[in-house]
Amino acid sequence: MKHPAIEMYDYHVWANAVIIERLKELPQEIYHQETNSGFSTIAKMLSHIYQVDYAWFEIIKGASMKEAMAMSDAFQKGEQIEVKAIEDMEASYLKLSEQNKAFLNQLDDIEKKLVVDNPYAGILETSISESVLHIVTHGSYHRGNIATMLRQLGQTSVMQDYGLYLYAKQKK
Repeated sequence: MKHPAIEMYDYHVWANAVIIERLKELPQEIYHQETNSGFSTIAKMLSHIYQVDYAWFEIIKGASMKEAMAMSDAFQKGEQIEVKAIEDMEASYLKLSEQNKAFLNQLDDIEKKLVVDNPYAGILETSISESVLHIVTHGSYHRGNIATMLRQLGQTSVMQDYGLYLYAKQKK
C-alpha cells in the first residue's frame, strides 16, 4: 500500500497538471498578464510553486534550507522559468515531478527525521513525510491564488480538489 504522503504528492502532481491544462486553454497573454495579487502574474505564481517543490525536495535529500534556496534561485535565474510559455513550464514541472516521484518511491524510510534550519523561522524538527505534506498544501494554497487571479482577469478556473483526484484515479 502506498504511503499517504506519497499519495498526496501524486495528488499534488495531478492538481498542478489540471491547472496547467486550464491555463493552456486560455489566451496566451493571460499567463503573463498583471493582476492585483501576491504575485503579479500567474506565471510568477506557478514558478513559485515549482521553486518550492524544487527546494523542499533538495532539503529532503539532505541539503540545508540555505543551500536548497540558493540552488532553486540559481535554477530560476538560469532557466528563466517565469518568462517561459506555459508549455515550457509544464515540461519543466513534469520532469521535476517525475524525479521527485522516483525519489519518494525508492525511499526506505519516509518517516526519517529531518532538522530544517529556516533562516526566517529557525529550527524545525520534522520528517520527510511531513515535508511532502508541506509541499502539497503549499501548492494547494497557491493554486487557489491562481483561481482568484483568473477571476480577476475575467476567466474561470478549474476544480482540482482531492475528491476529484480520487474520482479521476478511480477511472484509470
